Amino acid sequence: MYQVLMFDGGVYKINEFYELIEDIGGFVVQKTQIQVQILVTFAIPEEDRPIIEAKARELGGKLLDVPLAGTEIVVVGPTLGRHHMPHPICDIAETLRRYGAITVVMGLARGKGKQTAQINAEEKAIINEYDAAVFVVGNFRECVEKHKYKLWQDIEVPVVATCGPEFSSLPYCEALVCGIGRKVERMRRAEEIQKLEEVASKVQKIITDRRRDIELDPLFVHPAEIKDRLDELEAIQENLRPAPVVLHVDGVRAKVPYDKFKDKIADLEIYGRKLREIATISPSRMEGSILMKIKTRSQVESEDRSRAKD
Repeated sequence: MYQVLMFDGGVYKINEFYELIEDIGGFVVQKTQIQVQILVTFAIPEEDRPIIEAKARELGGKLLDVPLAGTEIVVVGPTLGRHHMPHPICDIAETLRRYGAITVVMGLARGKGKQTAQINAEEKAIINEYDAAVFVVGNFRECVEKHKYKLWQDIEVPVVATCGPEFSSLPYCEALVCGIGRKVERMRRAEEIQKLEEVASKVQKIITDRRRDIELDPLFVHPAEIKDRLDELEAIQENLRPAPVVLHVDGVRAKVPYDKFKDKIADLEIYGRKLREIATISPSRMEGSILMKIKTRSQVESEDRSRAKD
């Protein structure tokens, strides 16, 4: 399985570092250079970590674990109004970013109220585009256990639920973190920071499990390989939106309009194949974005056999 790490060091001989990553079958996910310092996020086979650690020491840099790099996580609250939980929602999103995830904060249109809270089909479809979702609900036991859990009942991606009251479990979620409810200030105390770390740990386990499941039937290409090809497009290079290409566990989101760029992206060549042959390309619910879900090797081989019979 691939392990995602970050190199923090200087630019001196950095090309040797890139070549080593490529030689062991890894991928560079992101580079951020500030004068002579550089941060490089990359994915490598986990058994080759000692080789990379030795090279990082040789170059005078250090390696950081960023287990959520290459993922996009949505943090969902009943609303983003002051009455609800802007502080915990923002603190959770920021904590997940420190572990490498791209995070998006989302408030529901009609999420307020005990019995009136609801989530519509469009909101569910948007949440299902992400790798995982963190739902943040409130302090009232009866409200959470009798009503609020229905918000994530039909969500297809893994869900981590957080709430104020203590429960041993809640239905329809893969993980639960109690002790985070409605707060009127940032979570700065030691016990609050511990709760944020617990949320990050639960999300990390979910993502690791998903990656291990994918390893059983590997993707035809790693998402970073598609990102490399997309980064060559002029539309991406000139894109002013933050992170114009976002990696998912099993695909990529490109922040360019579907109608205008779908054919150009579908015709990109990777290992001698058109991208349309190895990935499902569809418009994103997020306006002006394209989603690419990479097919597994077995899917591509099966489709090849079907075409050969025809």
